[in-house]
Formats: sequence, structure tokens, C-alpha cells
Amino acid sequence: MLLASLEQVTFGYGDVPNLVDANVEIFSGEFVAITGPNGASKSTMLKLLLGLLQPWKGKVFMSDRTGEGKKLVVGFVSQQIAAFNGGFPSTILEFVRSGRYTHGSWLRRMRPEDHDRTEQALRQVGMWDLRHRKIGELSGGQKQRICVARALAQESDLLILDEPTTGMDQESRHHFYDLMNQQVKEYGRTVVMVTHGLSEVQHYLDRIIELERKEDGGWKCCTTTSCSGHFVPVG
Repeated sequence: MLLASLEQVTFGYGDVPNLVDANVEIFSGEFVAITGPNGASKSTMLKLLLGLLQPWKGKVFMSDRTGEGKKLVVGFVSQQIAAFNGGFPSTILEFVRSGRYTHGSWLRRMRPEDHDRTEQALRQVGMWDLRHRKIGELSGGQKQRICVARALAQESDLLILDEPTTGMDQESRHHFYDLMNQQVKEYGRTVVMVTHGLSEVQHYLDRIIELERKEDGGWKCCTTTSCSGHFVPVG
């Protein structure tokens, strides 16, 4: 099932186009990486898919339902999370638990299921033992992990992750890729991730979307590589 797409999308800042005639399709149950050099509009592409930016031209589609017919829940982890203010007052536990409000009113009381999901998510990213620490005390890599935990706690169907392993050591990165692969294979979730560390995660992936510079300026999605190594033109 098609969850999200860009069709002939162009977008830029000021008068300069950054992303030009981009065509992207994201299907349910995929583990997809978006890669390209620094400044290749990878983060811009994610924000367009999420509706945080409006294209100059072209069409953006985001489904509101899963293949099973339930409301689509989207979890987004931004690249800027490591810059969280040092005085952020919430504890790790409070922050991750707030993801459960996706499943009801902010005014409702937490149910046992909410606490269970929160604990499970924090254990999955290795942050349960630090749950009472303030967010402002954490390293950049730890902040990334608790944002992933929040997305897991809210039971996101589609996880959109902008360089989520920033600040993580090699062991933590490998654990993270294992965890994302589990979300796809065992829970049927869809993961779209911007990464520079393609060699570490490639064997988990279903597809790779590469951004390359156009001869006349701007960036374009030139090819999608399937896990079997076949190249498929996308515009």
C-alpha cells in the first residue's frame, strides 16, 4: 500500500530551487534509506512528505489510513533534537510517556497499557535505567534515543527519522538498526531514514533513495536501489 509520495515536486529557499522534480514513493512495510551528500535536501524531502513545507510545484501525498483501515500514526525524529535546551524541565519518562496521548485526550489518565508501552520503548533504546533524569542533562545521542522511544511508545505506523544515529557510538548504532529492522519485520511498521552511514545499515534495507546534483543546479532523486541491487529510475 502506498503511504506517502512526492510527484514532480520542486522546492527551494528564497529564489533558489533545492529539490527539483522529485519523485518518491513510500510503501507500507518498507525499510527505506535516503542518502546523499551534505546539503542535498534530504531533510527538506522529509519535511515535504510530512507537510511541514509546501512545494513550489508538484503533488505531495500522505495517507491518513493504514492498510488495515486504522488511522495512520506518524512518528518524526528531527535532526535538531540534539540541540534541545539544556534547561528542558521534563524527565525522560515524562517525555516518552507523552507519546501515549496520541491514543486519547491530553486530559485522560494514564492506563496500565500506557505505562507498559512507555517502559517497553525505553528498554528497547536502552534508556529505562535513566528514566528519571532531566532531558537537558543528556548527550546528543541520548536525546536522539529518547525521541525514537517516544515514537515507539505512540505505536507509530510510519517512522520518519532524520539522521537518528547522530551522536551514537558504533555499538549503539548497530543496536538501533537491529531495532528498526525488528519494527519493520515483526510489527509491520514502515521506516524512512536519512543516513550517511549506509554501509552499516544497507543489509537491512528494502530500498535506497539517492539524491544527486542536477547539471543545471538543485538536487533530484535519480535512482532507487532495491535490496537486490537493481536500479530503478524515478523521474
